Amino acid sequence: MNFVAIDFEYAVGQDTACSVGIVTVEGGEIIDEYCQLIQPPGNYYSYWTTMVHGLNKYDTAHAPLFPAIYPEIKRRLSGKTVVAHNIGTDRSVLYKNMTRYRINHDDMNIERWECTLQIYRRKGHKPCGLDVLCKHFNIELNHHEALSDARACAKLYLFSK
Repeated sequence: MNFVAIDFEYAVGQDTACSVGIVTVEGGEIIDEYCQLIQPPGNYYSYWTTMVHGLNKYDTAHAPLFPAIYPEIKRRLSGKTVVAHNIGTDRSVLYKNMTRYRINHDDMNIERWECTLQIYRRKGHKPCGLDVLCKHFNIELNHHEALSDARACAKLYLFSK
């Protein structure tokens, strides 16, 4: 089983990514992890998003902007199945940041998207929050930390098969 799991955190809205975590799985094993802070536009954060993930302007003051890390994201995702816990959010964050920085959406060649939230809903789990599922399956989680969320999502996807 080969795929990548991804999670974004954002500063204000979905077009203001401030962190990304990507976990690569090959043969059913995690073989690589990538985490990068991203400076959002103007390095501005809403109070509410900072309360969720704990990141603020001091954390990303020297972080690269999205266009600088996009080649690495593209390298890791292109041609792959991409898994996210809430596909609507993470896919939106990716494409809205690409739009903000005028990166052509056709440039990203993702094989397909899979959503662990939808998978576990279909299996009858309620509620299906990442934190709830991780507790149920005894998966370590530092919720709303991008790499931890991506790693947990990868493990949930493996458990679902």
